[in-house]
Amino acid sequence: MISRALKFRTAAFAVAVSMLAGCAVNPVTGKKELSLMSQGQELALGEQQYPINQQQQGGQYVLDKSLQDYVNRVGQKLAKVSDQPQLPYEFVVLNNSVPNAWALPGGKIAVNRGLLVMLDDEAELAAVLGHEIVHAAARHSAAAMSQQQVLGAGLAVLGATTKDTAYGDLLSLGGQLGGSAYIARYGRENELESDQYGMKYMAAAGYDPQGAVRLQKEFVKLSKGKQAAGLEALFASHPPSQARVNANVQHAKQLPNGGVTNRAAYQKAIAQLKRDADAYKTYDDALAAVQNKQYDRALSLARQAQKQQPREAAFYALEGDLLSEKKQYQSAYKAYDNAVQKNPGLFSNWLKRGMVSAQLKNYTDAERDLNRSLRYLETPYAHYYLGQVYEIQGDVKDAYSHYQTAAQSGGDIGSKAQARMQALGNNQG
Repeated sequence: MISRALKFRTAAFAVAVSMLAGCAVNPVTGKKELSLMSQGQELALGEQQYPINQQQQGGQYVLDKSLQDYVNRVGQKLAKVSDQPQLPYEFVVLNNSVPNAWALPGGKIAVNRGLLVMLDDEAELAAVLGHEIVHAAARHSAAAMSQQQVLGAGLAVLGATTKDTAYGDLLSLGGQLGGSAYIARYGRENELESDQYGMKYMAAAGYDPQGAVRLQKEFVKLSKGKQAAGLEALFASHPPSQARVNANVQHAKQLPNGGVTNRAAYQKAIAQLKRDADAYKTYDDALAAVQNKQYDRALSLARQAQKQQPREAAFYALEGDLLSEKKQYQSAYKAYDNAVQKNPGLFSNWLKRGMVSAQLKNYTDAERDLNRSLRYLETPYAHYYLGQVYEIQGDVKDAYSHYQTAAQSGGDIGSKAQARMQALGNNQG
């Protein structure tokens, strides 16, 4: 009989072997690090997950396309001087009030509009994007995932973290569909490394590296003030500290002076965001009212936000959620229709309009919209409600197929789908 100690030593040896076999050179630092994922796998993973993560976090900001172009130009300028300039870098601005930025493997990078309004100049933007570029170039995500594998945790599941919802409860669903996608959280060493080499990229691209110093000083200040309550996501993934400020000060001393800040260009680029600041503040207040179950107040605020910025689809989608809560489905449909027209590239607008169409017994419209939502993001909700639409119309085969897909998600929606599958099976029997 094999002793427990021998089993432990055998397991430890297997881990050690896997670590040795999985060592790779960090392209940025030149150090050997654990990596059980090839760069080809990284590229494929980033390519696959990038649109999914965008959809889960509000979709791209579409009110001012020139801002997307501007951020991409700054990002590409930095990417060209990085240690992995050949990666297929992409940079997008997400329609999300949370001040944050993230990078997926392969150089797929996003920054929220909520962070852009906190920055003062292009050098500070370059500090943010340069930091994220290092995470991609140094293969930090691959290292984090590899460590999880060795520890027996398996690869992290990339996908929406959603709760369950009752049929027709679109207000509840609305708060969940934008759920948190998996974005790797890096250790202190990775963060310091990204600061250091990100500043190096800034200087090489012609930016003032002091922008990174100012940025970290501001984050430390905010983390100690009353504003910290709204910055949990930023500080969780990018924890500020005086140590990081001090390190950045030292790095800046070793880099060329005289880089640009391009403050005027940056302020011009975010001018639309600044003009709409009050509208987004009203919208965020409406979301807070929803959390406190103050639905009438939330509806009033959503409509106020629409008056402040009539082109923002999210304001109409929230109105639809609140009208659905009141079971005013015809009015909710009009609100969701507005959201679809203003931003047809976001899955949740199609999904919710489709669900309301089903409530109104407009099954042809419901089928069209639910299927359209699946083009942008696969969700068990779309499959479950498509199952209902097909079942009501007597198409048992397609209904069963969609229920089967929804059932794989588990949770309440999965249980409901399984129940419908069983009922259909019994009826057929």
